[in-house]
Order: sequence, then C-alpha cells, then structure tokens
Amino acid sequence: MTAALPTFSVIIPVFNGARTLARAIDSVLNQAASAHEIIVVDDASTDATPGIAKAYGGKIRSLRFERNQGVSAARNHGARAATGSWLAFLDADDWYFPDRIKAHLQWISEDPELDFLTADYEYQDANGKSLGRSLEQHAAGRSLLDRAKADDRAVMEVDLFEAFVADHFGDTHTLSLPKASFDRLGGYPLGFKVCEDVHFLTRLVARSRRVGVICRPLGVYVVHNNSATRRDPVAAQVENVRTLKALKRLAPAFSPAVRRGVKTRVRIGRLNLAYALHKAGRRVDAIRAVLPSLIESPSLASVRDLLSIVRG
Repeated sequence: MTAALPTFSVIIPVFNGARTLARAIDSVLNQAASAHEIIVVDDASTDATPGIAKAYGGKIRSLRFERNQGVSAARNHGARAATGSWLAFLDADDWYFPDRIKAHLQWISEDPELDFLTADYEYQDANGKSLGRSLEQHAAGRSLLDRAKADDRAVMEVDLFEAFVADHFGDTHTLSLPKASFDRLGGYPLGFKVCEDVHFLTRLVARSRRVGVICRPLGVYVVHNNSATRRDPVAAQVENVRTLKALKRLAPAFSPAVRRGVKTRVRIGRLNLAYALHKAGRRVDAIRAVLPSLIESPSLASVRDLLSIVRG
C-alpha cells in the first residue's frame, strides 16, 4: 500500500499586522504545492487585521482571541485546530518563496524517516533590501552548504546538533514538522516574549536523529528597525536570558550534544545582555550579567566574555 502524501497546515499568528498580513497569506496561496489549509490566528488585533483575514473568505481558516495572549499561544491554538499531518508556521510580517512547501513535501515523500525539516532563509530590511542569508552566517551552516548536493539538500545529524542549537540558524518560517511531534512536545512555551522559538526548536532537536535541511532560501525574515529588540534592547535581552535559563533547566534530559549547545546558547545570551547593558551605561550590571557563566562553567570562552565587558 502506498503511504499517503503529507498534508501541510500553515499557521499564521498575527497581532496588528494589517500592513503585512495579506502579503504573508498570498505567499502561501501562491505556493507551487498547495497547502492543505491556512490557519490565521488573530491575537486580539485592534487594527484592520480582522477585516483583511475575513476578505479571504473560504481560502483560509480564521481564528481569533478576544484577549491578547502572545505568539506562542496563537501558534499553539492554530496547531490544535490543524487537520494536516504536517505543520508549518509563518509570522505575518514574513513570507514564503513559491517553492517553500514543495521542497519539503517532495523530500518527506522520498525520505519519511526525517524527523523534521528546516531551510535557509533570507534576511531583508523593511524596504526589501537583502541583508544576507541565515546559513552563511554560521560555521555549521556553511558546513551544510558545503555538504549539500546538486539539489541543495543536506541531512543534519547529531554531529551538528550542538552548533545548530548554539547558533540557531533555522527559524520558525522554514520549519516543518509532523503534527504528532508538535503535540508530543506540548507546543511553544507560554509566558515568554523572546526566544520562545529557540526553546521549542531545541526540545524538538533533542528528540530527533535526522533533520532535512534545504540549503537555499525558502522564505524571507524581515528585520524591523522598530522591533522590540531594537526599541528596548536591554529589556529584550533580559527576556532572552530568562527564556534560555528556563530551557537550561530542561537540559539534563537532553543528549550531550544538545546540552552543550544549550550551555553555549545561554552564555551567548548573557553576553548579549551584557553588551546591551554596557551600551546603556550600566557597566556594573553588564559585568554581573556575564559572571554566572564564569561561575557555573569556567572556560576560556566565559573568561573572554568577562574581559570583553571589563575592558569595554
């Protein structure tokens, strides 16, 4: 008996995304391989978002929260409602390239033993200017680019899991995973404003053996000058470290490679917080931000982090 082809439910969480939501939806509707369904989850928007979603009629499923609950809750709500066998996600200010679903669908059909799939993606500013690609910015990503065959595919196994977690060069809008796997993990973590995607992806990696990576861009991640990270970098980095510390508490259950990746990710998160504090003129707080890494796990890297902050 021939196995049934995977079906994709694409979930788009949105909060006050009237300016960009149509572009995101259209990028899914215009896929070379059609999605099984598009689920837009409106997280209590107060702008024109509900009307934009409504205008698509039966082309999408539209869900709405009456009280803002955050992006993790919105993604989880969409996932619970999904009827496809695989899930894909897209934030309302980003978009897919036309072969995003087709590239993953074909590979899953050929190799059903893949635990999940991800892909390269392009960074753009709000004016559409390219700011580079994800994979080329990290050593492990460049290694995958070198491995990729003529069809731009590379299988990532445990030898790269540590770097994948530490560098986070796979993002939400290029992630595809079985709905059953999402359900087993319990979805995205609630109560976190920053880095919730790293939290989820790390837990997914910890349960995986083989990951399919399309080594060409399948979507666009838009970098906004008015994002929360840029408006208040200290607050954003505080939240980042808080999420990573919660992830670290789960790390004893992970494989050694993933545990090491989490350890590095926490150290880097603390260093980024220290940079933000130092730039804000809070030098003592900056030193305090990186000290825990040196105390918990003395290493040459943690010493360098401390010295970089002390020296300014």
